[in-house]
Amino acid sequence: MSTNKLEQESRYDILQNKEGEILIIINSRPGGPEEPRFVYDGGKTALLYRTKEMAVVFKDIAEGARKPLKMVTSMLIVEVEDDVVLREYTVPVRIIKDVESLIK
Repeated sequence: MSTNKLEQESRYDILQNKEGEILIIINSRPGGPEEPRFVYDGGKTALLYRTKEMAVVFKDIAEGARKPLKMVTSMLIVEVEDDVVLREYTVPVRIIKDVESLIK
């Protein structure tokens, strides 16, 4: 997937419910997602491809969130602005070998 723009997510929350489902809360971005997907390798970095042109980088993922992120096939992304939910959408999770190689 060719991406023109990578944005670092400075503040995000990863939550898991009793059923093991994952929800990630991020700051909103202009425009809606187009075929979004979340790619992860089990380490401290992940990528959310919102569109073919733009991806959001998650760095320093907490140790306790890493295994649960690898266990799900999809997750809910919630975009907020000033504590107001602007949009929410489900994204598939793809486990890959090395996320870091995608952001260099």
